[in-house]
Amino acid sequence: MKFLKIVVASILILIILGYGLLQVINSRSFQFFGEIINKVDTDKKVVALTFDDGPTNKTDDILKILHEKNIKATFFLTGKEIEENFEEAKKIFNAGHEIGNHTYSHQRMVFKSPSFVKDEIEKTDKLIRKTGYSGEILFRPPNGKKLLLLPKYLADNDRKSILWDIEPETDPEIGADSEKIVQYVNDHVENGSIILLHVMYDSRQESLESVEGIINELTEQGYEFKTVSELLKYEEANN
Repeated sequence: MKFLKIVVASILILIILGYGLLQVINSRSFQFFGEIINKVDTDKKVVALTFDDGPTNKTDDILKILHEKNIKATFFLTGKEIEENFEEAKKIFNAGHEIGNHTYSHQRMVFKSPSFVKDEIEKTDKLIRKTGYSGEILFRPPNGKKLLLLPKYLADNDRKSILWDIEPETDPEIGADSEKIVQYVNDHVENGSIILLHVMYDSRQESLESVEGIINELTEQGYEFKTVSELLKYEEANN
């Protein structure tokens, strides 16, 4: 009986620890090392529009919308897709947008070796530089996942983890309807919000079609669109 109690207690402890680790891995506002940012603390009506993954053969579609609306955005690109679609990556740079690092292979950066973390980030940094981009290279972990080694590497290299506070695609029902995406953003936007969308794949056509509506609606509310680097300056000004 005593042995059974020990076994049950051990299982419960493991479940609690596992749950705790899962919460840290998925948290948008906490990590063990360095700085994590999911929105900016500011009283100004400014937001950042960010796009993950790519570039792909649909890059022109989002660039056209942003050009017509005179909006600069932040693109978190993967190294592998930069290699596969290098001319598209250069178009993002030539259009004046900010380019961030989204790792090379888009694997979840949890339970990976230090050398794997280092290689994924630094290999992608080099590819981003080849496009001609010379600004600060911000970093966003794939799926927002992180635990120990990734935040430690970023902290050691004075780099922040850039996440988000608005992700309408998380709910499949919302993500499947461009109008619902626009409404979701309208309902949740705050000063300093960082909006995440995926728009460079055929499966994300509704997300692409939502971009113009998001820009129109938020502009009518008095919001200005900034790159993430520009947005961060508003928080620095408050400190």
